[in-house]
Amino acid sequence: MAPAQSTRPPLDHPRLLPFLPLLLMAWADGELSDEELSAIRARLDYRPDAPQVASNGGAAEDCLLCETLDEDQRAAITAWLDPHHPPDAVDLARWRRQLRRGAEALDSAHRRTLAQLGADLVAHRGEQEGGSETISSAEELSLTRLQEALGLNHSAEATRALLELQRPPAAEEAASQEELPSFPLDALQDLLAGRRKALRQEVLDLLGTAELKAPEDADRETLRQHTLRRLKLLADRGWGGLAFPAEVEGGGGDMEGFLTVFETLAFGDLSLLVKFGVQFGLFGGSIAQLGTEHHHRRYLPAVTRLELPGCFAMSETGHGSNVRELETTAHYDAESDELVIDSPEPKASSRKDWIGNAARDGRLATVFAQLTVGEEEHGVHAILVPIRDEEGRPLPGVEIEDCGGKRGLEGVDNGRLTFRSVRVPRKNLLDRFASIDDQGNYQSPIASPSRRFFTMLGTLVGGRVSVALASHSVARTALTIAVRYGSRRRQFGAPGQPETRLLDYPSHQRRLLPRLATTYAYGFALRELAQRYLDSPPDDRRSVEALAAGLKALATRHAVDTVQECREACGGKGYLSENRFGTLAADADIFTTFEGDNTVLLQLVSKGLLSDFKQQFERLDLLGLVRYLADRAIDAVTERNPWTTRIVEAEHLRDGDFQLDVLRHREQHLLSTVAQRLRNRIRRGEESYEAFLACQNHLLALARASIERFTLEQFQAAIDSLQEPSLRAPLERLRSLYALSRIEADLGWFLEHGDLAKPKSQAIRLQVEALCSELRPDARALVDAFGIPDDVLAAPIALDPAPGAASSHPIGGSGA
Repeated sequence: MAPAQSTRPPLDHPRLLPFLPLLLMAWADGELSDEELSAIRARLDYRPDAPQVASNGGAAEDCLLCETLDEDQRAAITAWLDPHHPPDAVDLARWRRQLRRGAEALDSAHRRTLAQLGADLVAHRGEQEGGSETISSAEELSLTRLQEALGLNHSAEATRALLELQRPPAAEEAASQEELPSFPLDALQDLLAGRRKALRQEVLDLLGTAELKAPEDADRETLRQHTLRRLKLLADRGWGGLAFPAEVEGGGGDMEGFLTVFETLAFGDLSLLVKFGVQFGLFGGSIAQLGTEHHHRRYLPAVTRLELPGCFAMSETGHGSNVRELETTAHYDAESDELVIDSPEPKASSRKDWIGNAARDGRLATVFAQLTVGEEEHGVHAILVPIRDEEGRPLPGVEIEDCGGKRGLEGVDNGRLTFRSVRVPRKNLLDRFASIDDQGNYQSPIASPSRRFFTMLGTLVGGRVSVALASHSVARTALTIAVRYGSRRRQFGAPGQPETRLLDYPSHQRRLLPRLATTYAYGFALRELAQRYLDSPPDDRRSVEALAAGLKALATRHAVDTVQECREACGGKGYLSENRFGTLAADADIFTTFEGDNTVLLQLVSKGLLSDFKQQFERLDLLGLVRYLADRAIDAVTERNPWTTRIVEAEHLRDGDFQLDVLRHREQHLLSTVAQRLRNRIRRGEESYEAFLACQNHLLALARASIERFTLEQFQAAIDSLQEPSLRAPLERLRSLYALSRIEADLGWFLEHGDLAKPKSQAIRLQVEALCSELRPDARALVDAFGIPDDVLAAPIALDPAPGAASSHPIGGSGA
């Protein structure tokens, strides 16, 4: 136990004061080594009549200071150095305060080393008391020797660490300022905002109100009730009917506006977003896209006003994304002129599962079932099936089960539906692509069942476009929070200096800035996807289906991974529920599997690359697909890429043409080699499906490579079309960081195939780090350009804007 504070000898005697800085620093790490104690005692125990060599081998003249200490003073020093009774925290804090008070009066030139500081403290005290207390040069030399014995250097670093000196207030204030961005922020905001800036801002203004906020710590039922009330507010503004035909009451004929609203809602509560998407996008959209005029007139006005809540009942427990093999049946009964809907028993796999709006609010469902007319099966069709009466009670033959607690999205009432001989009028068949006439005959303008099936699904591709856009908003939200926090939060630093901002650490830049560059890249790619979707005929959007599938897969994965990395980058603060990462992670996680499992969607991309869509929609014959490509594929592996493998100059690596060449080469190589693999397996007698399955991982790599190439192309196209020259430099840095980080992530492939030499791969890694460093001063402005207002961002760690920066900006985006 340490001696009581009152009995520990004071160190303010003029002969002891020089020791104060050295002793405090000696105990700074809480423990003195035997070697250090031996060195100090050797100097304290010196006697003029003793042998003239100290016990540690030092010369006796190193101990001249000890000649001026009497027995009591040496005992005082010894007491402070007793390893069995070290000074406690109270002692150290008290003497550190005294040291600082004395040091504050000294000019900075007198704070060079601990030994000099000790000597100058004595002199300054003498001046204050009207005396001339000093120590001789020989005594100062002995202090220096003592400093060396303690292993302390001769620079001012130890002094700064001991005193924890701060820079002058003016310098500290200047250091807290974020650097001004290298580009006009307003210009970048306008570029990202796109054509529907006013509508985006209208949505954001509503999101910032108390009515649109999700209640905190509410139970599941309360969350569901509140989500429905908030959905009614959106319906009252007419946003739900934006995508419906203009000739329908409440319809806006404005798919671009609908996508804009959906993307922007994703900055807020994702339960409300999903509820909005289920009601107006999936349920209402299925009626609009698969139904005809009489369906539109009868149902869509009520859907738009939320007077008719509905469901989109496609997925089944046993089949998930495999829509073609659904088990629910719809048999046409010619006598009653009705369709009879059944979930075959005893198979639980035929139960409709994860159906939004089913557990609580839905009254009508678009049910996808295998249609049989007479003795002929016609494949999957969509039928409108009432599931509840106006009082909310399940209708006869309809079994409804709540899916229960979920990882997230507790404001959405997901349920399960089972049908037991439920009868609906023949007119409830959504008959845009197939109908049953008054004589009970099946009719369709599309003769091929496969083409009819894929044409029907192709009309629903807007769901994947919407989910990809929403995922992009999630990534922007997470990065805005993390980059703002990282640009302000300090941790560690040089002794005596302000702690370093997190975002000034290269490792922190590496965590966030490549993800920021990727988010920008996906923004431009998704904008192009949305435009292609809008420009395609409503009844033939097959041309964008594979692109929507691929971007949905990559954008949702990017969003989920980005939320996690941003949470970790914010440390414990990121773990607090108030800072939203937990909710974002839980709610956005499902994006990777709804509207199509990402792995399945990437396979769709690769199939699209192996054949044109016309063949695919006519007949999913894998043998035919392989033969088609084999006719146009080269016989050997793609020749060595035309770009050199060894050039390492920054100008070359940052060249947009070089980056595109690399990604195009990888895609073409994967395409040609997988075609050869498939062809060879077929020639050896394997079934086409088995051959395709054996090459699945190769096909997934091809799909990712294709979407990454497309994304880079759209980033470059956006730069080429810039109207504001000052934006070119930061966007080119972001483009290069996206491209090089994608190449870096697949360096193993490039090295394995001889496309990059080792020096070039190392140079790419260095360029990624250099680009992160160059983008660091612009990082705050680059996330502010997303334009998420503080009251929508709603994360306390992100709500203290940098001096001079506005806290709210019009929203930027990627949609049309």
